[in-house]
Amino acid sequence: MSKKSLVKKRRLAKMRKQNRRMPVLAVVKTHRRIQYNRFQRDWRRKKLRIN
Repeated sequence: MSKKSLVKKRRLAKMRKQNRRMPVLAVVKTHRRIQYNRFQRDWRRKKLRIN
């Protein structure tokens, strides 16, 4: 990762944080109106468009 720029590293870190499942507490609290994380992606199916 030493050859990547700081901007690219920050974007990758943000995408990694977004790639988590919805906390169970949030699902229970909203009475299942929010059931899943729409930012979640699979590394095989969807590629990041970061240059």
